[in-house]
Amino acid sequence: MPFKYDKLFALLKERGINTTQIRKDNLISQAALTKMKNGSGNIDTRTLERLCHVLHCQPGDLMEYVEETGE
Repeated sequence: MPFKYDKLFALLKERGINTTQIRKDNLISQAALTKMKNGSGNIDTRTLERLCHVLHCQPGDLMEYVEETGE
């Protein structure tokens, strides 16, 4: 998966927001959260938009593109 969400989880930790709170507040679905943690699949732009709105940030603050080597 060419996108990594380490920045998102670091930002959440910095702001004192845990993943349980994210799920409880229905910010994003459990499936989307799992995909981001595991680096599998894609999240949709609505999820990305919601995260940016709540965290007052830009998409680049949440994820980074990592070029895949070899096929």
